[in-house]
Amino acid sequence: MKLKKSMALVLSFVMALSLVLVGCSSNKPAANKDGKKKVKVALVFAGYLGDKSYNDSAYEGIKKAIKEFDIEVKNMETDKSTDWEPNLVAMASSKEYDLILAVSSELTDALKKIAPQYPDQKFAIMDSAVKAPNVVSATFAQNEGSFLAGAAAALFTQKTNIKNVNADKTIGWVGGLDIPVLQDFLVGYKQGAAYIDPSIKVLSSFAGSFNDPLKGKELTLAQYSQGADIVMNVASNTGNGILEAAKETGKYAIGVDLDQDGIYPGNILTSMLKRVDVTSYEIVKSVVNNEFKPGTLYMDVANGGVSLTDMKVMKEALGKDFPEDILTKVKEIEGKIKSGEIKVNFHQGFGKPQQ
Repeated sequence: MKLKKSMALVLSFVMALSLVLVGCSSNKPAANKDGKKKVKVALVFAGYLGDKSYNDSAYEGIKKAIKEFDIEVKNMETDKSTDWEPNLVAMASSKEYDLILAVSSELTDALKKIAPQYPDQKFAIMDSAVKAPNVVSATFAQNEGSFLAGAAAALFTQKTNIKNVNADKTIGWVGGLDIPVLQDFLVGYKQGAAYIDPSIKVLSSFAGSFNDPLKGKELTLAQYSQGADIVMNVASNTGNGILEAAKETGKYAIGVDLDQDGIYPGNILTSMLKRVDVTSYEIVKSVVNNEFKPGTLYMDVANGGVSLTDMKVMKEALGKDFPEDILTKVKEIEGKIKSGEIKVNFHQGFGKPQQ
């Protein structure tokens, strides 16, 4: 009996000691594979991952950073605007995170309010400019990328030898929310189309949401019925409905943010790449390397921040019917934008920041 009691006491002591050790170790900062303190990043989304577009693109850069730097990441996902400011406050007030990244221009007003309240916290925002001594702002020349997309669409709609391309000089464009950054997309798209043919008609619609694929599909089908045979998607998860409409009707679409060409091979001419993946990675890298510098990062055609895909998926789908002249013309236009020969218009408040 004494032996059993002694064993029980030993086991109790071992268990108690284990709990103490676990408690102590949990209070220590997490270490990465090199034994250094883990960099912790909080991502605050104005939507959800899984959109196969903007949010997923931003997270591609984060996944690269996780793999290379062994960082720790927390995602705050919601499309409810009433949650955005509280989410930013919760992350900042916890004082746990080396960087808080606001992954949308829709978080601009909230960040402008919150950043000054936490002067020692590093913040970054995608797709917008917030002037504060603790914020990095990543802005993009989406107008330039859309100029290329508009030109490609205008050229493509002339190719009546391709199945389901009609004789109408009409192209389409469907966006998510009617916000300034999407207006900047639309300005460039219309100008690019007019550069090819001033008589081209551009249909445009806003779904009122970045998370409503059914509405995106409905608006796209309406534009097809009005003569458009190719429609540009600028709508995050809503855009999945746009692409689906192209597939179901045998017509065509242009993807956005990520390379969406392979989602429905043969129905997506090209995608306008907006390298939020590269930018999110570089911002995290700057924190890891203690090189975080508040200010504005500007991504445009000249530095590869925006571009079109090489259309290889469509080329494979169409074979000998693929219009090589579109690729040639797009490259020519790209060079003229880089050199400054073509000046792309932008929506009020956008454009290259003053140095």
